[in-house]
Amino acid sequence: MLFSRRKNKQKNIPYISSSLPSFDQGGLITERRVIIVSNRLPVKVMIKPSGFQLQQSEGGLATGLSSVYKRNNNLWIGWPGAFLNESQRAQVNPLLEAEKLMPVYLTEEEIAAYYEGFSNETLWPLYHYFPSYTLYKKSDWEAYCSVNRKFAEHVLQVAHEDDIIWVHDYQLCLVPAMIRERLPDVTIGFFQHIPFPNYEIFRLLPWRKEILKGLLGADLIGFHTLDDTKHFIVSCSRLLSVEVMMNRIMVEGREVMVDTFPMGIDFEKFQNWARKDRTLQNERRLRSLVGSAKIMISVDRLDYSKGILNRLQAFEMLLENYPHLRGKISFIQLIVPSRDQVPQYKWLKDEIDKKVSAINSKFSSFGWTPIYYFYRSFQMDMLSALYKAADIAMITPMRDGMNLVSKEFVASKTDKRGVLILSEMAGASKELLHALIVNPNDIEAMVDALLQAIQMPEEEQAYRIQAMQEIIAKYNVYHWVNLFIETLEEVKQQQDKLTTKMLNRQVTEHMVRHYAQSKKRIFFLDYDGTLVPYFADINQAIPDRELKRLLIGLARDERNRVVVISGRSHETLGKWLGDLPIDLIAEHGVWRKDDGRDWQKYTDLNTSWKSSIRHILEMYMHRTPGSFIEEKSYSLAWHYRNVSTELGEERASELIDNLKFFSSDYGLQVLSGNKVIEIKNAEINKGKAARALLKEQRYDFIMAIGDDATDEDTFRAMPTRAYTIRVGSTISAAQYYLRSYQEVRALLETLAEVNVEEFIKK
Repeated sequence: MLFSRRKNKQKNIPYISSSLPSFDQGGLITERRVIIVSNRLPVKVMIKPSGFQLQQSEGGLATGLSSVYKRNNNLWIGWPGAFLNESQRAQVNPLLEAEKLMPVYLTEEEIAAYYEGFSNETLWPLYHYFPSYTLYKKSDWEAYCSVNRKFAEHVLQVAHEDDIIWVHDYQLCLVPAMIRERLPDVTIGFFQHIPFPNYEIFRLLPWRKEILKGLLGADLIGFHTLDDTKHFIVSCSRLLSVEVMMNRIMVEGREVMVDTFPMGIDFEKFQNWARKDRTLQNERRLRSLVGSAKIMISVDRLDYSKGILNRLQAFEMLLENYPHLRGKISFIQLIVPSRDQVPQYKWLKDEIDKKVSAINSKFSSFGWTPIYYFYRSFQMDMLSALYKAADIAMITPMRDGMNLVSKEFVASKTDKRGVLILSEMAGASKELLHALIVNPNDIEAMVDALLQAIQMPEEEQAYRIQAMQEIIAKYNVYHWVNLFIETLEEVKQQQDKLTTKMLNRQVTEHMVRHYAQSKKRIFFLDYDGTLVPYFADINQAIPDRELKRLLIGLARDERNRVVVISGRSHETLGKWLGDLPIDLIAEHGVWRKDDGRDWQKYTDLNTSWKSSIRHILEMYMHRTPGSFIEEKSYSLAWHYRNVSTELGEERASELIDNLKFFSSDYGLQVLSGNKVIEIKNAEINKGKAARALLKEQRYDFIMAIGDDATDEDTFRAMPTRAYTIRVGSTISAAQYYLRSYQEVRALLETLAEVNVEEFIKK
């Protein structure tokens, strides 16, 4: 095997402060091995007559991370950019291994379907808000799944659970979950470098749930902007059955964090390049080419998301509307070739060629060319010279995850002269606030920004450049890398703390021993979400035969007392469970029914408040389609389980705020449950009802299980020796948690089947 799996002996990771650290260029802050996984390696294999050579890959990810990943005992896994046979691979592998690179060799067919197909003809246009360009081919999706599996298998060949695995970008969305299947406790981060679309766009994707589930295999998911972070969380909330708390998503008992990490550049690297002799020579050549005219530049990859045609149109309008600027400004447009055989890209290139030719034909004169158009990539010394020589950089994508070109331009301005015109659709616009921010669809506004840039005094240019350089220097690529890794380790530490609360085998075995040795036991069991799943229609939560058999099995043991304690009305609870040999507590403790007896009411409570509260709830019901009101003897509940998640949470938050005034005046308690807001008398709660039962006799085994805020009163009422278990959420007064009602039933089944006599003999 080219790379062997190795164990990291650094098991006790030191705590890292969450305060903003000052990251230097010394590499990753962690001492653990980091395995970077991306579609492309930071180098590409070039086949030369003399043999094979490794050449630096283009792109922000390769540039940003190549300075960092070699510092420790790290590894980078990805495609080397060439189609090689077995013999060629044998020659290339040692070159890559020396650079701490592990290749994933792909075939031409795989690249065509997985990369050119699904990644760039499905995800790329959809994520950049070009749904009309999006293709939905099942064969491409199947290839995407297959290649993602291949990447995951390469990771699994070398990864150990002590490693940090950092997966990058939209081409590998399924890899985190695939790794998680085999290494459930490993630390996985995922970062997306392109935008994540809003829910209405994302839902167009037929395989949307599979993409989300794949990403949620990670422990930390990062995006460049807050908007992208919010869009992802909303899509998860609306498409998957997951619990969302701010920027944390609960996935089968594991907490996944979603957060914003704007990517930086190697500021010092671009500053140093700008000062090199070769750069200065190239700068002088550029100046001599253009003459005394101001230089405006744009650097883009050929793509419809970059707004190139709109930018050319704005430049044309500038020359048309302001004739005195002809001969005084030249536009150097550098476009890096990309996929120009794909129909949309071929059309775009043809249109750019025609537009540039038309502008030059219309406005050029002896000694002055309006646009210098280069369709190729530049070496670093030439690119740096272009940045340094430019008076104006016009970076106006229609949609962009970050856009590092804008930061590279600012970093290269060692003389503090130059103006950046930046699209508000680029992620960098959220940081580079001293740029001239424009809407790339507003051609007139772009012309105005150009005019402002041309006329801007040098003092103002220096002020703006200086302010942006301070931001770029502080929040550089090292800061981005280490902040992400630091946050990932903190998320994992938090998960480890929560895992100790999970009801594992060791705790269960101890519980079973305690149960077997106990003479008097009591169970407090919530109903909805604990013993049965949640239903859109509350009347469908009828107990099934399996549940009834389970409760009867527990209650049949004379040492057991089984109490179902619920917020349900006593009529409903009696109808569903009244014939079982168990006790019932309804409406959070208002009603009580012991086995074989009739319902008893706790006390006569004031209900005069109901009409006022009902009026408020009806107003919200009319404003919120799908919501409904449930009336009980001494409480009212507003349900929004049939309402879209975003609207439901918004209305629920408003309702709670509005009810604060009434609840204090009438002595009421407002409870926020699972998709329900309930208002009841404050003196009644499940905890008081449970405490009353515990006072009647002494129990040497006590268990309480519930799933929402109303059950927290029960947990707090239990003695310290009791077993308290929360279902679903980990933020609770309960000692332990389980992930679902199925796990609750499995636990109760285990206890019901304990043969005490045989256990004691053992």
